[in-house]
Amino acid sequence: MNLYLPLLALILTGLLGACASEPAAPPAPPPSPPSAAPAVEPRNLLPSLRGQLLGVAAGAEVDLALLAVDARGRPATLLGHLLLRGDGNPLPFALHFEPASFPGDQRVELRGRVTQSGRLVQRLPAQTIAAPQSRDLGPLRLVPAP
Repeated sequence: MNLYLPLLALILTGLLGACASEPAAPPAPPPSPPSAAPAVEPRNLLPSLRGQLLGVAAGAEVDLALLAVDARGRPATLLGHLLLRGDGNPLPFALHFEPASFPGDQRVELRGRVTQSGRLVQRLPAQTIAAPQSRDLGPLRLVPAP
């Protein structure tokens, strides 16, 4: 029995050393064939609506939505959405949207609402967006909510 103890100690030391070493790096995946078009465009390449919201109180939450609306002015499809928090200064925004989702048969509007402590305090009068392309809307003034 004493004859096998040094051999057993050597085997256990080797096993512990093998377990503690870094695992072998997995083989690199094969390069994928180039595709005709990327599945999703990066956000900075998508068209956007840009501007500044004036009169947003510090701490207020702003919810901007690009909507396709029906003939009665009711929202039908959400095309883009953006949440912002006011800091008392003009609030810049850039709302990106997918141009392929732009409907040809419905009116598209940018709408906004401002809430503070869970209460609606201001709104953005609807801004009609005629074409699915980038546009600078400039400064937009919010109005008190009814």
